[in-house]
Amino acid sequence: MSKKVLIVGGVAGGASTAARLRRLDEKAEIIMFEKGEHISFANCGLPYYIGGTIEERDALLVQTPEKMRSRFNIDVRVKNEVLSIDREKKEVKVKDLDSGKIYKETYDYLVLSPGASPIKPPIPGIDSPNIFTLRNIPDTDAIKEYVDNKKPKRAVVVGGGFIGIEMAENLYDRGLNVSIVEMADQVMGLLILIWLKLYTSILNLKV
Repeated sequence: MSKKVLIVGGVAGGASTAARLRRLDEKAEIIMFEKGEHISFANCGLPYYIGGTIEERDALLVQTPEKMRSRFNIDVRVKNEVLSIDREKKEVKVKDLDSGKIYKETYDYLVLSPGASPIKPPIPGIDSPNIFTLRNIPDTDAIKEYVDNKKPKRAVVVGGGFIGIEMAENLYDRGLNVSIVEMADQVMGLLILIWLKLYTSILNLKV
């Protein structure tokens, strides 16, 4: 009897897990739930679409639900939000965001890959229309529309990691005066640490 696997969340974690599971088991029933409209997109490409380096929005879409179904025989349900999990009954409660219908789906195995949400500190003005987060395609569309139409002169990017640096680069390319605010004492801290370890290991080999 084939096993039934439910995957909560798409994009990097969920979509990659679904594809890998299909390669390991051709007979398993695999259902993937994604609250948004897109199951797989180029995260690091989002700032470059805003900046204009990537001209076509469709170039951000790595995999569509239709291609995922046809290639891997996976039941992909976008705009379906998992509301709760009953571990004893091994079932989840799901809401179809288009119709509003709530239904249940049983499982043998459950994979949770819902992703994270950007931290929005509880400070005055945090919900102002000129404050954005960048996590997905809708976020990207909102920022690009604002920059295209409002033509701001200055921008502050909070966070000096990969996406923050790329966002600053592309806003600068759009003609904005950009400042980066980073809590740590070094931007790209993780990458710097990796480089240092690699450099140290190379030096040790030469000694």
